[in-house]
Amino acid sequence: MLSTQEYIQNNRDKFLQELISLLKIPSVSADPSYAVEVNKCAGQIAESLIAIGMDEVEICPTAGFPIVYGEKIIDADLPTVLVYGHYDVQPADPIDLWTSPPFEPVIKATKIHPDGAIFARGACDDKGQMFMHIKAVEAMLKAGELPCNVKFMIEGEEEIGSENLAIFVQNEKQRLAADIILVSDTGMLANDVPSITTGLRGLSYVEVEVVGPNRDLHSGLYGGCVANPINILSEMIASLHGADGKINIPGFYGDVVELTQEERAEMAKAPFSHDAYCEALNITDTYGEQGYSTMERGSIRPTLDVNGIWGGYIGEGAKTVIASKANAKISMRLVPNQSPEKITQLFTDHFLSIAPNGVSVKVTPHHGGEAAVTPIDSIGYKAASLAYEKTFGKKPIPVRSGGSIPIVAMFEKVLGLKTVLMGFGLDSDAIHSPNEHYGVFNFNKGIETIPYFYNYFVELNKQ
Repeated sequence: MLSTQEYIQNNRDKFLQELISLLKIPSVSADPSYAVEVNKCAGQIAESLIAIGMDEVEICPTAGFPIVYGEKIIDADLPTVLVYGHYDVQPADPIDLWTSPPFEPVIKATKIHPDGAIFARGACDDKGQMFMHIKAVEAMLKAGELPCNVKFMIEGEEEIGSENLAIFVQNEKQRLAADIILVSDTGMLANDVPSITTGLRGLSYVEVEVVGPNRDLHSGLYGGCVANPINILSEMIASLHGADGKINIPGFYGDVVELTQEERAEMAKAPFSHDAYCEALNITDTYGEQGYSTMERGSIRPTLDVNGIWGGYIGEGAKTVIASKANAKISMRLVPNQSPEKITQLFTDHFLSIAPNGVSVKVTPHHGGEAAVTPIDSIGYKAASLAYEKTFGKKPIPVRSGGSIPIVAMFEKVLGLKTVLMGFGLDSDAIHSPNEHYGVFNFNKGIETIPYFYNYFVELNKQ
């Protein structure tokens, strides 16, 4: 019988082709027109779990898209690892910026991925990373080397706020009982600089609307006489930041805990090239809150960004109108101790208060979530660190991510479990953007590394 690692090496091509098949399904949860495809993807995930030998595989219905559950209990006295992932993906728009169709995966070499990268929506976030876990468990089962119990919980609504996941988790607490939660939906610093995410920012997401006249108006007849909602919205958004990059919402920073100089010095040890960062993004310089480095701005500081803005005429040629309304979508990334509910209310109160006469303003809250921090002295983190060290030949660096996975805080609150974030993507993989991709090296390295986590986690729990 082949060992786990031998099985992985012998089946690399098969694993890659299976991932490509999964990536062809446009499981876009945000767009109702893709509902059939999202459900199809759930079915394919369930089939994959059955095929590798998982027991009690079930497609669990929710008020939205289903959650795929599967488990393999080999001994009730052994530790249990609960693997979380998601099979839904972001919309692929704007399609015309993709160099290849987003749901027709292709493998192309890049400067960062000379061995090739899989270009497709969901390649890195999160189908490629989620699928690593299924293949890693397959290898351990085929080799007869699974050292503990494993449960899978793979949802289809992460990209739209995981609204129904919390209900499922609350109702299935006994079924989901475990010792640790394992997630790969983050990244690492570089292919030769492994790292483990130890912190995630929270999120408050809102939509705003500014309404003026009861119809679009002729800008010649009414310009200068009637408040222009697009102008007003632009001015209101511009006022949300000061010249120093700070957010101008009263009370916004009230619960932010400042890191010590010692903690900031430790963060600064992570390799970072300002020039390489700017070159990769084709920008001339970085921008943000004064007094903090680029790495700090993107991890330990809260932010406010406009994610979309629209109103008026945007077609070909000219149409001289004053639009009757203007809209924007705004996200605020939060740090530990900041409550998304509180921040949403602070934003709402402030935005309404700065609206001038002549327009009406509405703020509609969308999804949010709390920040989370994983202690580096836990058994789960130590097991992950040893696993990376085994396959990369060097100890991983603990880093805080700027992204948000709101369900991590929910898992701890409802299930009482810490989460270990074993990400293998890179910041350059263009998740949520055109030409999203995932390195073949990273995909293979993840499958190789994950089994070592299981082994070390069991060993450390015996000590």
